[in-house]
Amino acid sequence: MASGNAPDGLVDISTRLAYRDVGAALEFLERAFSLPEKEGFRVEGQNGRIITTAVGVGAGYIWLGGAGAHDLESPANVGAPTSSLMVYVRGIDTHYEIAAREGATVISEPADMYWGDRRYEALDIDGHHWFFHERTRDVPADEIAEIEASFKAG
Repeated sequence: MASGNAPDGLVDISTRLAYRDVGAALEFLERAFSLPEKEGFRVEGQNGRIITTAVGVGAGYIWLGGAGAHDLESPANVGAPTSSLMVYVRGIDTHYEIAAREGATVISEPADMYWGDRRYEALDIDGHHWFFHERTRDVPADEIAEIEASFKAG
């Protein structure tokens, strides 16, 4: 069984996304998805260009790095999403309105899910696939099982 031992200030698991331009991605993620840059994560090159940084919500964060580093590619370079991310936010409808207004490519508008979340899907400026959720109600496990059984029967 895996056991985490991240240093203070870090979480035990995170992910990294590759972007063609980390600075532009950071600006977009802050503006459109309300994902602020995490303090103390930025590394810049001699030219002032951001090499890597992180954005996040609460204790969670996502590393942003340049396409090609560590053999990771931007979806914009390969023509398809290379990952999907799920982020819980508060005020999902307002979050969606801001994302759509600020240029996110909307895949699905906010909708209530049978398991108790409200969610929407969008692509960022390089084509990474984001699922934004907000918990709206707690659904008993037996109710979820009944709904899922109906999918198999139908």
